[in-house]
Amino acid sequence: MGRATVFFKKKKQKVEEVLTVSRADRRLLSNVPDPERLRTQVDRRGHVSDTNEADPEYLDKIRMLSLRYMANFDVLIYPRKQQRKNALKGRAVDISSTGILVELGPASTDRIFVGKKVYLHCDIPPGTMPEGFESTVKMDGTVVRTFREEQDGQEKLMVAFEFAKPLTEYFQKKRWGYAIYTSSAMLLVAAIFIILMRAESIIYFKYNILLYLYSLIAAAFLLTRYFFGALYRDVPINPDYTPGVSIIIPCFNEEEWIHRTILSCVNQNYPIDKLEVIVVDDRSTDKSVEQIEKVIQMIHNEAERFMTKERVRMFVLPENGGKRVALVKGVEMAMHDLVVFVDSDSFLEPTAIRHLVQPFQDPKMGGVAGRTDVENKFTNSITKLQTVRYYIAFRIMKAAEAWFDSVTCLSGPLSCYRKDLVIKHSEAWLTQKFLGQPATFGDDRSMTNFILKTHRTSYQDSAICSTIVPSNMGVFLKQQMRWKRSWLRESLRASTFIWKKEPFMALFFYIGLIVPIAAPVIVLYNLGYVPLVHHVFPGTFLMGLFLMASLMSLAHLLYRKSRLWVFGMVFCVFYEFVLLWQMPVAWVTFWKSTWGTRETPQDIEARKKKEARKQKNKKGFGLPF
Repeated sequence: MGRATVFFKKKKQKVEEVLTVSRADRRLLSNVPDPERLRTQVDRRGHVSDTNEADPEYLDKIRMLSLRYMANFDVLIYPRKQQRKNALKGRAVDISSTGILVELGPASTDRIFVGKKVYLHCDIPPGTMPEGFESTVKMDGTVVRTFREEQDGQEKLMVAFEFAKPLTEYFQKKRWGYAIYTSSAMLLVAAIFIILMRAESIIYFKYNILLYLYSLIAAAFLLTRYFFGALYRDVPINPDYTPGVSIIIPCFNEEEWIHRTILSCVNQNYPIDKLEVIVVDDRSTDKSVEQIEKVIQMIHNEAERFMTKERVRMFVLPENGGKRVALVKGVEMAMHDLVVFVDSDSFLEPTAIRHLVQPFQDPKMGGVAGRTDVENKFTNSITKLQTVRYYIAFRIMKAAEAWFDSVTCLSGPLSCYRKDLVIKHSEAWLTQKFLGQPATFGDDRSMTNFILKTHRTSYQDSAICSTIVPSNMGVFLKQQMRWKRSWLRESLRASTFIWKKEPFMALFFYIGLIVPIAAPVIVLYNLGYVPLVHHVFPGTFLMGLFLMASLMSLAHLLYRKSRLWVFGMVFCVFYEFVLLWQMPVAWVTFWKSTWGTRETPQDIEARKKKEARKQKNKKGFGLPF
């Protein structure tokens, strides 16, 4: 995906989103298997394509190497590594793992020719390529193509260089290799320190058994999650297993991203007769419907051999009913036995569906979640915090639950269910209430509970999508509050049946329910009561927090090899001092049904009540005394 900057308004504030965007392929559906085999190449380097027979993992590897990303950064070109004089300075236009396209001035003509060996030096900025590629490149290269372009009345020389080795191999021997060894060693050290500190807690049971028992349980809970997350492995691809899949995209006021979501869902490396896409608009008040119609028409105009008219369609609800109503309508329209729910601001990798369906070879598997990465990760500090948090939440936490086939939340951005199970529970799902209030959010956790009660649920780390996360602090905090309320509500529901599952998983779940609920009291006791009353600096407690934060950061460094790993530490500090204190609020307001970030019927009703109270107060103040 290459670097692009997108501006849009939220709450009257202009936000600059930094996105990684791939250079457009001349083929709209470049990853869709060609039923007539008219397409002879899988990528621009001439690799032969036979998507019906070739290894899907091999084809995906070739695709990743050939992806070109939009770029805009300086490149220095030296005649040779030892000769640092007479360098040419160019501007990168696009870059891939195997090469780079550079714009040079016309004066460079006599110094650049096809076959010339050069030494390249550049710094790839964050957001230009996928996470982990933001680094310095100093490598030999070869000129493989030159051509001229006219821009703003000026002639530019465009030069394509092939790297001496792919960037994946180059970084593996440079920064990535060091990151793996360093993070692995430090993870082991952090885990040992945590175990030793918690073993010491047993000595202090006589002083405060509840406090030290909590610290022991919390540490054991977290360490076991990392342990089972490390043991997790995907269900491998069975080339002969391609069940029918219907992708449902519920949409409400998402004109900015919906076109990209639809294209990513259609452009899947999956048999065309076994994949359909249904977009259900929940009476959007912006231009979402126009965008949906536009992109579907564009897809329909693609070559008829892809059968897009038969398998890509939309439906507009007669009235705003909420996300669950939109999803159920899509399921009712679906023709296949598996249904995939995709949020309208989420974008699927071309192999996401092929990976996502593999666990359903088990007839007791009821639902599977894919991995969700942050798309706008480099926008600001808020999105960088979420980038690390998202990855750990999926690759460690969900992966650990998948070890026991009991994932407790099949997340909204990308999840797959058996259609008959969704239909079976649809009425209860649509009419769900909690303490008399409609359950309008937490739809993913809610449906997961219905499925998990009778079936297995799992996670596929190789089924990847990316999503747009809040880059505004106010929106982010409202989202977190909504998630905490739905987590508390649905966790209480799950606690009534989870004990019937695998015993260790059940224990896992109940501890995971108690630890976050009690955390505010424990933190307040250690950081407030102990220093003020006993005049003791909470060094041990803070050291424990630091080690827990280190686990998150180091795990992200190990798996992603990204410079964003440090934001795992920052997130833990932010959580302790800000997000943690949303939990007590959630205790006493978890029955609320307002979203806070979109205009649901419940939000509109709450807003009208608030305005009515304001008007009443104004009239009251206007009365004479």
